[in-house]
Amino acid sequence: MQTRTVGTTMPVLEIMLGPGERVTAEGGEVSWYTPGMQLETSTRFGSGGRGGFMSGLKRALGGGQLFLTEYTAPTGGMVAFAARMPGVIRELTIDPADEFMVQSGSYIASTTDVEVSVALQKRLGAGIFGGAGLVFQKLAGHGRAWVELSGEIVEYDLAQGQSMIVHPGHLALFTAGMDLQFATVKGIKNKFFGDALMMAEIHGPGHVWLQSMTAAKLAAAIEPYLPDKSGGGNGDS
Repeated sequence: MQTRTVGTTMPVLEIMLGPGERVTAEGGEVSWYTPGMQLETSTRFGSGGRGGFMSGLKRALGGGQLFLTEYTAPTGGMVAFAARMPGVIRELTIDPADEFMVQSGSYIASTTDVEVSVALQKRLGAGIFGGAGLVFQKLAGHGRAWVELSGEIVEYDLAQGQSMIVHPGHLALFTAGMDLQFATVKGIKNKFFGDALMMAEIHGPGHVWLQSMTAAKLAAAIEPYLPDKSGGGNGDS
């Protein structure tokens, strides 16, 4: 299996599969692939090879997808996934010593022995995630996984006893096992919705990847340029 990332601002991940090789991804996220690729959607994929409906159900109840899709190339082929936000695509090598927590929506694909589960949920103010809350998926098992991170990426190594306070939308990825806590910052109001600002404090040891762009900030930036649909009429009558 070989990969390459094409492009800059809106990159595309190409995964070249050898004969019989497989890769798992969230359903409906594929962009294009070569003829002969076999697709199968099931709840058992993303379970690290253990299978079972309960694994998919647990993922769905946590805010992830119940069904994942497996792509198999009987004679070899290529499958591609285009980024949904401007940013970068990163490859992660996963084993019991290197497990990761990635913000929901960032997971692209993984090899079949990687387990994709929902490991953290937090209800936050409407001003941060539109009231949907914060969900992190855990990537565990053995293999490789690919994630997309939005905007520019800043990385930090936090030693034991060190911590950092981060707006939840900017916390894209961190090593599993790090302590993550949430607290309201008194006296600071969200300028869009009036909610008190909720911040995350992440504690070392571990590595964190922070993203400069968030979906909420992108939506706020383009909102003034969207057509006004509040009128309800065409203005001709």
